[in-house]
Amino acid sequence: MNIQNYAEEIRGRVLERMDVLRDISDEELWSLIDESIAAGDETRPSLHVRETAREQVFHSLRGLDVLQELLDDPQITEIMVNGYQHIFYEKKGQLIQWDKHFSSKEKLEDVIQSIVAAGNRMVNEAAPIVDTRLRDGSRVNIVLAPIAIDGSVITIRKFPERPMRMEDLLALGSLSQEIADELKRLVQAGYNMFVSGGTGSGKTTFLNALSGYIPRSERVITIEDSAELQLNDIPNLVRMETRAANLEHVSEIPIRQLIRTALRMRPDRILVGECRGAEALDMLQAMNTGHDGSLSTGHANSCLDMLRRLETMVLMGMELPVSAIRAQIASGIDVLIHLGRLRDRTRKVLDIVEVDGMEQGEIRLHPIYHFVETGEAGGHIMGEWQRQGVLLHREKLAAAGLEGDCA
Repeated sequence: MNIQNYAEEIRGRVLERMDVLRDISDEELWSLIDESIAAGDETRPSLHVRETAREQVFHSLRGLDVLQELLDDPQITEIMVNGYQHIFYEKKGQLIQWDKHFSSKEKLEDVIQSIVAAGNRMVNEAAPIVDTRLRDGSRVNIVLAPIAIDGSVITIRKFPERPMRMEDLLALGSLSQEIADELKRLVQAGYNMFVSGGTGSGKTTFLNALSGYIPRSERVITIEDSAELQLNDIPNLVRMETRAANLEHVSEIPIRQLIRTALRMRPDRILVGECRGAEALDMLQAMNTGHDGSLSTGHANSCLDMLRRLETMVLMGMELPVSAIRAQIASGIDVLIHLGRLRDRTRKVLDIVEVDGMEQGEIRLHPIYHFVETGEAGGHIMGEWQRQGVLLHREKLAAAGLEGDCA
């Protein structure tokens, strides 16, 4: 018996029995599904078919239909839907095509609307592209047909149930204990830090891990396009996310406005999930006006490339001389951390550099750590972090009483 057809048959029976005028609990829904399966016992499907259909019906009514099985697998890190018939996922660094798919285009559209509604967003023909998140914080990007020529596309970057901490990154070999200890002191002392890297290099995960070093006595404000950071151990925490404009005359609230608002909320630190445009100017101004220890991330191929991109982003918000922009960057950012995803699919800290002021109109960078490959064994890249220098600007360490703890 075809499982898909049987599941649709059971689903129809459940919908006939459901009271649409009230919410029902998960337990009640499971009972309704079991009753509907029992009512059709004359078809005599196998136990495997009944159990599979039972889960599919529940997920179609309560979860995200066929995607729920992938979302429930903790080893899957990314889910990609290319039209209703093609689903791919990433597991343990490998990209795999799934043998399951949505039953129809209409079912895919229903799931899309369910996702955006839960995230208080909207997607339609007038606004066919949206970024949102699932209830667990997983990042979602949606592009509707016909912008997506072969059918609507969903891309889900899953987040672990428990946020990655620095000890987890150490266990994965993403950095050394020496680097982790030094970063801990820099965060505690209030150094402004910027994390750069390419797509999938782990910037948000690393930012989340760094936040674990923030003293619990501080007031922290996070600002994101879609709330992804999981700073569960900070009691005085304010989380804000942007809002897109829609056809119902709801106005847009961009990151720039949220940063300016955050400055009036007595923050000790401001964390901006990612700088993509003109908000870089507001972030730098926050760093330059007494909000030490602020953190952010950005897409770039190197630390130097990140500085160039910041210059471009600032120019999106205001016409300023390049020299003035560089002065803002040099005085605002203390340390740059660059991450990368190597060819063996592992993520590592590749460079840590200190911003050492200006020289002849250029921002001067002082390298502290650099990852050097030493070989390859069993498909895994071997390497080590070599110290390139010591921190030059130690005033914040001294003020925090940590000068003697840092090399």
